[in-house]
Formats: sequence, structure tokens, C-alpha cells
Amino acid sequence: MKTKATYNNRITTADEERLYNHLLACVAVESPDAMIDRFQALFVDGFGYPDRDVVVALDHLLSCHEIDESFRFILNRCCHILINRWQANIQLQPAIPVLIDLLETTPAGRAPELSRSRSIRRLRQVTHSFLETEQHLALKRLACIIEARQAALPRNRNAAAVPLGSLINRYPYLYEHCLVTEDSDLQHQQCVRNMQVEAQHKFEVDLSHYVTYRVRQGRMHRQGQTDFADKLRVVPNPTLLNDQDLVSSLKQFARRRDHGQSYRDGAQRFLLTHDHGASFRQFKEDLFDYIIADVDSGYSQRQFKSMLEAHLLSTFNDSDGKALDDFLKVRTCSNLFNLLVVDPSAGRQHYVFLDLINNLGPLQTTGLLLRILLICQKVRPFLERRFSLLFNHYETTSSDTVEWLVNMFENVNIALSLNFGSVDLSHAGAR
Repeated sequence: MKTKATYNNRITTADEERLYNHLLACVAVESPDAMIDRFQALFVDGFGYPDRDVVVALDHLLSCHEIDESFRFILNRCCHILINRWQANIQLQPAIPVLIDLLETTPAGRAPELSRSRSIRRLRQVTHSFLETEQHLALKRLACIIEARQAALPRNRNAAAVPLGSLINRYPYLYEHCLVTEDSDLQHQQCVRNMQVEAQHKFEVDLSHYVTYRVRQGRMHRQGQTDFADKLRVVPNPTLLNDQDLVSSLKQFARRRDHGQSYRDGAQRFLLTHDHGASFRQFKEDLFDYIIADVDSGYSQRQFKSMLEAHLLSTFNDSDGKALDDFLKVRTCSNLFNLLVVDPSAGRQHYVFLDLINNLGPLQTTGLLLRILLICQKVRPFLERRFSLLFNHYETTSSDTVEWLVNMFENVNIALSLNFGSVDLSHAGAR
């Protein structure tokens, strides 16, 4: 087969292009129901497709010896040709989960075309194998987010436990790392970014409404207007934390506090002392003091303190005499997240993270990570990536079994919104 174009570091064949162009032409003029019927006939059942040239192109692809490796890219792109079109129209978006669920349906019986029986058997093998790929997993997550958006109802924290994966719509900072795969096209990447921005903005608005409601309610109670306070329209808690824990989180991570400095204030003061000529060694020593100062002394005096100090001082120690630069700061802080959250190069170990949560709790652990993030905001993608690794690891686990991780994700959502969001929540620390 002749090659026609290069797509994400792999060669796209003429047969692939014929398949992609055909689907692009069809989805531009046909309804989602018609396209789903086409998809089922072409990729699930393997027979009954009306366009013979497309069937021939698919059969050529199935006969290639590298199809076991390449089919996941081919089928994923075919899915996204439809998905990208439907995502642009909110009325068509409900078709996306239907398409993705279709991939897991049982093929409709035996093929009537005996001459194609081998190709159909091969198609069903590779389509079934697709269900075990990262591409299919990303599609399932996308379907989960779209279904949650269509429902437009917040999940009650007292609702029955669900797999952690079904909560992904709640955490926009995971979207890019959980929905984008190595072969995702630019249009899908932009769609994911748009979804992330929309979800983050909605959460911030919902949080702001909740805070305003609580502040008004508290003010009326203090003024003896209990009857009026009880008649306020109730604004639901937009998180899976209980009201008391949410208030604690808001007060902890608010940009301005009634008493004491905010996390942002502390980070700014730290940065001011390292703007002019500090050596890398001095930066690491001061960074250690900066981090440990916010950790409970009972915990920090145990193994954590010596472990953190040893980790920091051994980081790029051949550069200790150099002046601190942006590269060293970014690498040092990202390496800290390897230690404190999860290290993707060490079998995704997260013993330290578990120990932090068990001893400090999700609120203080989030604060510890936030302090690092605020002095080097370029490492935010590194931190988000590490949370996505934990999400992947526990994705099929019941949410009540990993309640500690759910609470952590909720606190991170609040901390990022209060410190990096676009909605003014400066009154979040008020009762």
C-alpha cells in the first residue's frame, strides 16, 4: 500500500485516508443515528455496510501484519471524526456516549458474506482488543463527562458509592491527562481544553454562589434574623465534602484571611528572597525550611523531615554552586512531586503520599503541595499529571473505598480555584 501522509509519527496509508475521508463526508450530512448505524455495520458487526470501496479499504488494512498495533490508532481516529463533529453542537453531544458504548456491544451474528469471513473474524478480534487500550479508556472517560454534563445534576455526597472513574467530570485538572492520548488530533485536544475551561468556570461560579449563600445566612443569624435566613434559597454544596469540611477548606485556601498570611503571601515572600543571585544550594536549603514550616511538628520531626532534606539536598547536587535559574527551580519542584505524590519512574509508588494523608489529612497535604506550586507555577502540569496517575491507578475502585483520595481531589479543586481561578472568591474565608 502506498503511503499518503504522516500522522503523529506513524504513516497513514491510502486505505486509511479513504476510510477517514469517507467518514468525514458522511458525518457532515448525516444524522448521529445514521452514523451510529454505519459505525456498527462497519466496525462492530463487520458486514452490511453499503459502500463497497470503504469495505475493501478496511479489508486491506485488516490484512496488514502490523494491524494489531495500528488498529487502535485507526479506530480511535474514526471515532473522533464523529465525536469532533458532534461536540461542536450541544444538541448532538448525547450521541457521543452512545457511539462509545457501541464499541462494547456484541456483534450481530454470523456474517452472510462467506468470502469475507476471514476479514470479519480479524475485525472482531482487533475491535475487541481495542477495549483494552488507553484510547478506549480515554473515550470512556469522555463519555462519562458528557453524560454528567447532560444530567446537569450535582452528585450528592451521600449517594451510593460509584467507581472513582465515574467522578472524573468533577476534576477539570485531570482532563488533559486523562482524555488526550498520544494520537489525539489537534481538534480533540482543543475540545478537551474547552471542556476543561467550561468545567472549571462552572465549578468556580457554583462555589462562589455557595460562599455568598453561606455568608448571607451567617450574617442574618448573627443579626437575629433567623426566620429570614431560613427562607433563603438553598444553594447546594458543589463538592463531595460535607459542609463543615468545605468551610474549612475555603478558609484554608482563601486568597485573603482574616488572621495570618495566605499561601500566596507566604510564597511571594519566599520568592522575593531568591530573585537576586541566590545559589542553588541556598535555594534548596531555604525551600526545605519553607516547606517544613507548614508541616505539623509532631509529624515533621519523624522520618519525613530527614527524608525531605536528603531528597532536596541530593537533587542536582553537582549544580549546588551555580546561581539559581528557572530550569533548576522547575526540575527541583517537579522532583518534589515525585517524592510527595507519585513517582512515575519508580513503579508509580505513592507510599509517602499515603503517609502524608494518613498523618496530616487531605487539607494539610493539599496545602503542602500548594506551597510548592505557588513558588513555581510552571510545574502545575507536573502536579496534575501525578494526580492523573493516581486517578488511573484507582479508577475502578469504589469511591467509598478511596474516600481519602476523593477528599484530596476535592481539596485540590478548591485550592486551585481560590489561587488560580478567574472568579473572585476573596470572601471565601468568611463564615
